[in-house]
Amino acid sequence: MIVHSDCLYFKGHIPCTPHKERGVHCDGCPEYNQIAGRILVIKLGAAGDVIRTTSILSPLRDKYPQHQIWWLSDSPELVPRSVHRRLLSTPESYLSIQATPFDVVINLDKDHHACALASTLTTNHLYGFTLKDGAAAPANELADHKFNTGLFDDLSKSNTKSYPQEMAELCDLPYNINEYEMDAPTNAPLNLPVGGSHVVGLNTGCGDRWRTREWPLDSWASLITLLHAEGYTVVLLGGPAEHDRNMELHAATNAHYEGTFPLGDFPGVVQQCDVIVTAVTMAMHIAIGLKKRLVLMNNIFNPHEFELYGRGVLIEPSKPCTCYFQQTCSNGDYECMDHLDPQTLLDAVRNEVQQLG
Repeated sequence: MIVHSDCLYFKGHIPCTPHKERGVHCDGCPEYNQIAGRILVIKLGAAGDVIRTTSILSPLRDKYPQHQIWWLSDSPELVPRSVHRRLLSTPESYLSIQATPFDVVINLDKDHHACALASTLTTNHLYGFTLKDGAAAPANELADHKFNTGLFDDLSKSNTKSYPQEMAELCDLPYNINEYEMDAPTNAPLNLPVGGSHVVGLNTGCGDRWRTREWPLDSWASLITLLHAEGYTVVLLGGPAEHDRNMELHAATNAHYEGTFPLGDFPGVVQQCDVIVTAVTMAMHIAIGLKKRLVLMNNIFNPHEFELYGRGVLIEPSKPCTCYFQQTCSNGDYECMDHLDPQTLLDAVRNEVQQLG
């Protein structure tokens, strides 16, 4: 019996999609699609970084046509289905990729275990980061820029390249404002009021790592009051870490809140909103991936890092941030996020709604 193990559709342990859907066998299959090679992307986390790294996929396919793409991640459900093999980061997956030769390996994580894994793989070309002398290191000179900005704050502050541009250049790919790639959600988890106005989603948290990004609860409450006065439907977004604050905001303002959702359902929640207001979070990246209008609050990161693709605005506090890339504020005189005015956010939301037509 003929078996085309070099076909893009071939899985080996289970039937391929053409066979399951149309009953075809490899011998004479009209959908036989021979692969030219394999590419592995290692981008484990955080979830938002996984989403924005999908900007390399389109130029990667253009440069390496007919290549099978594998992706190793802590959040494979956020990797688009166009990737042939989406692997959860487990010891079993490590064994699989260590036994598989790749034409190209791209490791975009500087965590030791990701770099160590990349250094053990069989490949013709390694891009990104590897492990040398027990520490993360650039795999080649293309990774020098991203490596050095991660080490020195002055270089990071002077950087004028966006993250998608940095990723493209690191992988030796062309950059033409490459978009994120995200599957369209198939569900609509929110039970929104019927016949409401534009829906504004407020992602009220900032994650546990960078607490210096957090906007005060009373500022969120003031913004909700202003949005309600304008007739907008306000939806509170977040995960388990934001649940208590969202419950408090819901009780104080009657903003719409339906609790938390599994990670795989959250894009469907964002899809139901017209405009998203958020700090630099996973919700921001989902909004960008779904091509939503975005009002982005930023204080501690280089604003050049973010590519909004002409569908949003970046707002910073009126007083400058002195805690660049810090987890706690080092300025005892004031906290910059106290100087981000709710009225400024309302004006930004208005402008984004006008762009919807």
